[in-house]
Amino acid sequence: MILASDLLAAREQMALTLAFHIILVPFGVAFPCMVLVAEWRGWRRGDDDARLLAQRWSKVMAVLFAVGAVTGTVLSFEMGLLWPGMFDRFGAVIGVPFAIEGLAFFVEAIFVGIYLYGWKRLSPKAHLWSGIPIVLSGVLGTASVISANSWMNQPSGFTVAADGSIHDIQPLGAMLNRAMAYEAPHMLVAAYMVAGFSVASIYAVGWLRGKRRRYHRIGFLIPFVFASVAAPVQVVIGDFAARAVFTDQPSKFAAMELITHTGPDQAMHLGGVLVDGKIVGGIPIPGLDSILAGFSTSTRITGFDEVPVDEQPPPNIVHLSFQVMVMIGTGLVALGAWFGFVWWRRRRLPASRWFWRAAALAGIGSVVALEAGWITTEVGRQPWIVYKLMRVDEAVTPNGGLWWTFGLVVVLYAALGTAAVLVIRGMTTRWQADDVDDVDGVADAGGTSDVGGPPPDREIGVAP
Repeated sequence: MILASDLLAAREQMALTLAFHIILVPFGVAFPCMVLVAEWRGWRRGDDDARLLAQRWSKVMAVLFAVGAVTGTVLSFEMGLLWPGMFDRFGAVIGVPFAIEGLAFFVEAIFVGIYLYGWKRLSPKAHLWSGIPIVLSGVLGTASVISANSWMNQPSGFTVAADGSIHDIQPLGAMLNRAMAYEAPHMLVAAYMVAGFSVASIYAVGWLRGKRRRYHRIGFLIPFVFASVAAPVQVVIGDFAARAVFTDQPSKFAAMELITHTGPDQAMHLGGVLVDGKIVGGIPIPGLDSILAGFSTSTRITGFDEVPVDEQPPPNIVHLSFQVMVMIGTGLVALGAWFGFVWWRRRRLPASRWFWRAAALAGIGSVVALEAGWITTEVGRQPWIVYKLMRVDEAVTPNGGLWWTFGLVVVLYAALGTAAVLVIRGMTTRWQADDVDDVDGVADAGGTSDVGGPPPDREIGVAP
């Protein structure tokens, strides 16, 4: 018999490990591409600042990859240990994406090592090319994992016999399920947003503190441009994904939009929560949900009145997390547009301190939006672990003692997070000391230091 406390412990442990690991994914998928762009600029243009950035970023990339390898391994084992019921029944269907992800991980690990230790051992061109497999294997690994997750939302690639057994397994059909078409690009673009805004936010903080040398400007520009381009693309993908959820998972869509009664001309509610079947505190925009879902106010949307009570996801969590994701994403698009407009008009970075304050917060905002998106996806599928085929309480392990393993995971992840912060902090402290020494040396030789030199308004531009 499965105890409710054990089911809660399994859910909490899975939520913690996924929430922790997902923050590291963008730095194994998107950040390597930004490192390569910095190195390419350094090689092709003889840009020493860009090359130095690439060298330093590669060390941070390696640290985060190592931490992500540990957390990802724990997450992989948890899938089988915490939810054996799902793999007992569907393991033959869903196993291939995990095998591909494992292969991609090993390839990425090998080339991260080659790239990290090849700075002084390979020619510039060979070293640049050694980073390409890191980017490609990161994309492949992410696509494989998302394929498994999207299959849980839209299972396919098999038939279910009358006795419930699984037959006619088609691994490729399972991997290329309907949800894969929007979940994979949604996560990939999100990775570029999180990595880009997070790295750029560090240099934005430096700018606010007066660090405006060319090195810092390039350090801001490269990741911020990536993120700014990705943000509006994400809006298009997200719009497509929301309509697909409306079609394929009506109960999740009802929770996302707080649709209580089925019908046309459904209003969108900004904020608000559902209390005793009534929306409290939201600002309704008449007809907008129906227009967004089907391009017409006459679009009929399924509400909770047509969803059995035991199949309804928790509406307030799903609704609020979805709105947090959308609101932050909209703000990030506006921030990128602000940057793009100023760059188009003046060919320089914005001078407003408000822009830099917003850019400094963009990294945290992008991570919050990423977490909110995964909460929407996973909690919105409840109570199903495989949509409409297996409930979560049918898949959880019958073994007890899960709160003990949850406690051990908390300790492990706290140690990993602390160690990663301390190591990266130690590296950045040394780099800052080296930069100060370099600036002092230039100033002593009669050059321009970071304090003297051009006035602040001229410091904002980037030399060609």
